[in-house]
Amino acid sequence: MFGKIPANRAQKIGFLLMPDFSMIAFTACIEPLRAANRLSRKPLYEWQTLSVDGESVTASNKVTITPDNACVNAHDCDVIFVCAGLRPARFLDQSLRGELRGFSLRGTHLGAVCTGSEALAYAGLLTGYRCTIHWENIETFKEVYPSLNITATLFEIDRNRYTCSGGTAPIDMMIHGIKLDHGEVLALNVAEQLLHNFIREPHDNQRMAIEHRTGIHHPKLLASIGYMEVHIEQNMSLEKLAETVGLSLRQLERLFKTQLNTTPGKYYLNLRLERARHFLRQTKMSVTEISLATGFNSASNFSRSYRTHYGHTPNHERTPTV
Repeated sequence: MFGKIPANRAQKIGFLLMPDFSMIAFTACIEPLRAANRLSRKPLYEWQTLSVDGESVTASNKVTITPDNACVNAHDCDVIFVCAGLRPARFLDQSLRGELRGFSLRGTHLGAVCTGSEALAYAGLLTGYRCTIHWENIETFKEVYPSLNITATLFEIDRNRYTCSGGTAPIDMMIHGIKLDHGEVLALNVAEQLLHNFIREPHDNQRMAIEHRTGIHHPKLLASIGYMEVHIEQNMSLEKLAETVGLSLRQLERLFKTQLNTTPGKYYLNLRLERARHFLRQTKMSVTEISLATGFNSASNFSRSYRTHYGHTPNHERTPTV
């Protein structure tokens, strides 16, 4: 998986750390490789940490990593994984683009964990490939890069591109890679060593099913919420929603009241405002563009609703926070 398996040396993997990278996703990449070396009693994998300029990088949990190398000195990696996290768009620049494109031109395989896919897309290195990203960023990623083949799966392996949703999912991706490289027995032993008792497949969904996320079991209420989540931009009318799930509007309202202690209109509005919040934090889209993308008929209406719900204006959301 991680490039062509060398005959007489370990596979060499670089982890390019972007500011505010996800520490859990980063360590979830390395630990299966460490376990594979230990259990096989062979140096199957070597890894090094990188930054664009060789300077220290601070993760989103405020732990600082001093990298082993600057990108310019990482000539012998078989694959480079970009590790990112919160609001990666802030750190996309020509230096990063140039380094990633340089790796690609040298034939290095490229991957990304959590929101690192944004860096590969920014460098034009995901065109024609299936790719994924953390579920919280999927919709904004689609808005910024509409031509990409973006999925909501746990991880994607498409030829020499490996993208992973983040969190603990890199454990599954790396175990999958170990299986491809060195066989199922070693992969299963690595999983057992890490107490990872259920190995997820590449195309498993990232998010829990709605019933697990909400604690709701009523099938028509679950269907209603599902339609709302899918139809954020269109702002589906409640009458149409009720008809779609086989209820009258009054029955739909009663169901939301008894099960969720709210109205379907308020629940739908909250979903749309939450999506807008992701757009504000993760993209440079204008307030007008975001209002249209989340089903509001005007920027002023959107701004009023946003301020009522969150207590501040949409533009305030773009102020960096800890």
